[in-house]
Amino acid sequence: MNAEPIGLTAEGKECSGLVMDKTIAVIGGGPAGLMAAEVISGAGYPVTVYEGMPTVGRKFLMAGKSGLNLTHAEPVGDFFSRFGAARERLEPVLSDFDNQAVRDWAEGLGAETFVGSSGRVFPVAMKASPLLRSWLKRLEGQGVTMRTRHRWAGFDGDAFVFETPEGPISKTCDILVLALGGASWPKLGSDAAWVPWLEEKGVAVKRFRPANCGFDVDWSEHFVERFAGAPVKAVAATSDAGTSQGEFVISRTGVEGSLVYAHSAALRDALEQGAAQLVLDLVPDRTAERLERDLARQPSKASFANRMRKGAGLDGVKAGLVREFTPENLRGDYSALARAIKTLVVPLVRPRPIAEAISVAGGVGWSGVDQHLMLEHMPGVFVAGEMLDWEAPTGGYLLSACLASGRAAGYGVLAALKG
Repeated sequence: MNAEPIGLTAEGKECSGLVMDKTIAVIGGGPAGLMAAEVISGAGYPVTVYEGMPTVGRKFLMAGKSGLNLTHAEPVGDFFSRFGAARERLEPVLSDFDNQAVRDWAEGLGAETFVGSSGRVFPVAMKASPLLRSWLKRLEGQGVTMRTRHRWAGFDGDAFVFETPEGPISKTCDILVLALGGASWPKLGSDAAWVPWLEEKGVAVKRFRPANCGFDVDWSEHFVERFAGAPVKAVAATSDAGTSQGEFVISRTGVEGSLVYAHSAALRDALEQGAAQLVLDLVPDRTAERLERDLARQPSKASFANRMRKGAGLDGVKAGLVREFTPENLRGDYSALARAIKTLVVPLVRPRPIAEAISVAGGVGWSGVDQHLMLEHMPGVFVAGEMLDWEAPTGGYLLSACLASGRAAGYGVLAALKG
């Protein structure tokens, strides 16, 4: 390193009963921080992990409530492509700890995995808690010290300050790994409070934006009262990201769910440029020509609801969407109605607040991070996880990248310790 790291001290330190030449701290007890601690402590160095919440891994546990999606089993080339603009910088990190390595690591902790029908990888137990318990036991055995209820509150000179139940305290260290997350789910600890503190040190941070998020739609009152909470299944959606099939949910404020999340980055970017439209195909298994014939085949006196149900196979929320976004004078034109059902435009107003997003885009800019994930403006300080500027879809990619970047930061620390 060509400059002194933060809080560099001249004499040895004591940690977990061992005297070492360097003190090493990790701030952030999520997957990235814990993985960095695992790598460093596995090499024989004592590590202290500081976590602001009462327990570590809270977002990890929340992610596992509906089944812990560890990674995705697709070929690595396709896997890497999911990281978009950040692929060039993340690919070496992910190559060193790819999707198969994540499975091997989990199984080494006693969490046998399986591949679901969509290619997503889950522990057989489905839950996150057994894996986390085993992981923490491993870290304890490697001498890692956990300091919970220690919320980082910025710098005091070269020391870093924590708010604790006993009041503020200051600490210094020789090597620091920051794994504080992004700006989504602030109740679980990722509140981006760290942004101004790093910017004051000259670190460039790109503005956080919601990713894998829902969007607001100006529904009519009638539509909301009738269909809020209803799933919309077996549809295709098109945006600048392409076309994909799946399902989503009508919320009181707009649209949520996996199909929407798959298009959220493109839709968010389009909204920032002025406007965005989610284009739905409500009957992807039928062509517009066949749909027109099926609609026209219904009796001339058939009501719109019956024509939709018998001719297009649409009722409930799907028929409600057609009513919501097509003018009444179009409904007697079967050709135009068929085209509307195949390309129904849902105008979006805005993304849901970032606090509700599953993940974020933005973070510490790659131009200020070296190949070991050390900050060029802060030698001896490493960053990992969602603090870095990347985004990815749901499906195991988010957790994989957090684990892989935490591991890379841990090996970066070891490289720094070796000079």
